[in-house]
Amino acid sequence: MAQYTQRPMRLFENFFQTICSHVLPSACIICGAFQQRTLCVACSALLDSDQLSNYECCKQCGLTLVGNEIADQRCQECLNNPPYFDETYCLDRYDGRLQTALHQLKYQRRLACAHGLASAWNQLISEDIKQMQADYLLPVPLSQEKLCARGFNQSWEVARRIRCTNTVNKNPHVLLRHHHTQHQAHENRANRYKAIQHMFYINPKYSECLESATIIVFDDVMTSGATLNEIARILKDNGVSRVINWVLLRTLRPSQRSEHV
Repeated sequence: MAQYTQRPMRLFENFFQTICSHVLPSACIICGAFQQRTLCVACSALLDSDQLSNYECCKQCGLTLVGNEIADQRCQECLNNPPYFDETYCLDRYDGRLQTALHQLKYQRRLACAHGLASAWNQLISEDIKQMQADYLLPVPLSQEKLCARGFNQSWEVARRIRCTNTVNKNPHVLLRHHHTQHQAHENRANRYKAIQHMFYINPKYSECLESATIIVFDDVMTSGATLNEIARILKDNGVSRVINWVLLRTLRPSQRSEHV
């Protein structure tokens, strides 16, 4: 029933956003030029040439491949320690042109950037990905404490604006998260994996709906993959058959980051 009640709301949101795009002034989220689009034509072209789809990336975790990994289409880490998720699709690298807009959304509460980031996804991500068949699209959740402090979940604000098939039920209430006071931004890979264990759980209202489902999980940034891997583990433990990550920005290997500075 929830799947059907969301469709009128989705139509209303699309109508409201269309009206706003014609009435309210906007600026490009990359260069700041005032014009109708939230992503100008020039910056869209530059972003198109930069995006990760132009690189050979691991089909499972989205990491850029090097050397012999290219033939396998998997990075060595995924070959040695396969994650719980099945595929990952990323728009751009973390230190690329969209990083500032994402930071403004998360830390300066500029919600207009969510619309611009979603526009970038809608313009540049391939149609094959957008037309992917799945049962749910779920944002990576924030804890209730973090949600109250920030006022919104940045992953949901982008995810609810991106285009996908009408059969995909976008829902921010299926995945839930316990509060954790430790900040992970500067933790190493091993500590990230340890800290995130048992941090997520399924809303009991939706547990039966997940049996044999295909789930798309949307996140703003993928660094070590620890968060998305733990979410995939929880989902599969609850009967989900397939987990696909859609990620806005993906960090590069440490050796590659210096090449793009």
